[in-house]
Amino acid sequence: MTYLPNADAERAEMLKALELDSTEGLFKHLPAALRLDRIELPEPLSEVELVQYFRELGRLNTRIAPSHSFLGAGASRRFSPAIVNQVISRPDFYTTYTPYQAEASQGTLQATYEFQTMITLLTGLDVANASLYDGATALAEATAMAVAHTSRQNVVVAGALHPEYAQVLQTYSNAQQYEIIRVVPGVDGRVDTAKLEQAVSASTAAVILQQPNFFGVMEEPQPISDIAHRAGALLIACVDPISLGMLAAPGEYGADLAVGDGQPLGIPLSFGGPYVGFIACTEALMRRMPGRLVGATVDAQGRRGYVLTLQAREQHIRREHATSNITTNHALMAIAATVYLAHMGGDGLKQLAELSAQRAHHLAAQLVERKGYRLAFDGPFLWEFVVHTPYPAEQTQAFMLERGVLPGLPLGRFFPELSDALLVSTTELNQPRAIERYLEVLA
Repeated sequence: MTYLPNADAERAEMLKALELDSTEGLFKHLPAALRLDRIELPEPLSEVELVQYFRELGRLNTRIAPSHSFLGAGASRRFSPAIVNQVISRPDFYTTYTPYQAEASQGTLQATYEFQTMITLLTGLDVANASLYDGATALAEATAMAVAHTSRQNVVVAGALHPEYAQVLQTYSNAQQYEIIRVVPGVDGRVDTAKLEQAVSASTAAVILQQPNFFGVMEEPQPISDIAHRAGALLIACVDPISLGMLAAPGEYGADLAVGDGQPLGIPLSFGGPYVGFIACTEALMRRMPGRLVGATVDAQGRRGYVLTLQAREQHIRREHATSNITTNHALMAIAATVYLAHMGGDGLKQLAELSAQRAHHLAAQLVERKGYRLAFDGPFLWEFVVHTPYPAEQTQAFMLERGVLPGLPLGRFFPELSDALLVSTTELNQPRAIERYLEVLA
């Protein structure tokens, strides 16, 4: 809350009810070594001085025009139609906590139901939940579903998975005690199916496939799906929702679960969040789905209504026997994604995907004509690709950033062997003149 509504007298009354002399008594159960006597802060400022201080601090930020940012790797600048912000700015949406009492918020429940429906249409699967925190969480939860469903104790990552998703997955696996086996990509950036087949065994609960993968390269999903299913494992597809405007839906190549991050669906970068994760599965896995599911029903008068369903899986009801510790969803961000998808439609997604891919291929073709620049992988890509530079990638990035262009993500932070490589992302916001500027600055 912006302001604390209680005065000194009210605080004293609350302390008296708690039989305490001061607020220090609220923390007496904490070990003394963990308690601080004081925090070293500068002298307090007036409101006028504080506002001015933060304005001056804000001016120190480096400002990059959206069209001159070629940074992707799981979070991209994309166009957000005005209608998205207009709808989610309604007080009845943005002030509403995720509903526990279904009858109190039919509007939010209906919007969430539409979100679930659109995710199932995108992924080609049977059921989607009301959303999760982000793509990494969705992947980890889907993996936990697969382990519980198969009672097997290892998971195989096929090819280049986003390193931060892999870190979250590792955290889950440490607690839930399953093993993660990684099959590194081949020279073309795609998974080596022969090595994958050797890694998958009767102990494998699931094979995880990112499509397109972290390097932007498109995998051939059907052989990977076949390898997983021959061993009795599930296939988890981690997908970019915009790519599904062009690529086959996960359900078409036999994925049992599909996950991803909805940030490209009209949600701004916002310094890293909040975003929204999505998860969809086949009907056979429905009762293992974490979090909330909204269902449609009719009341005693035959009127259509929306309710939370399958709640017996949740932590606040079943405690330690719950499907997952996650009992909520990112309702407002899910509504934003729903408005975006309703506004764009299937044709709009396809046009965006095609435009982004065309611009990325044009930029890549121009880059490889420059001396010292070459693509790291020869596998097919959509709108992200890895390019080797004649200098350390961080040096190249710093040089271009000084000239108003953010050229991509230096990969050395994740892969030391790619310290001279940039992951470049191109979207509909990177207009032709921005691509020309990229090439000019590089020259």
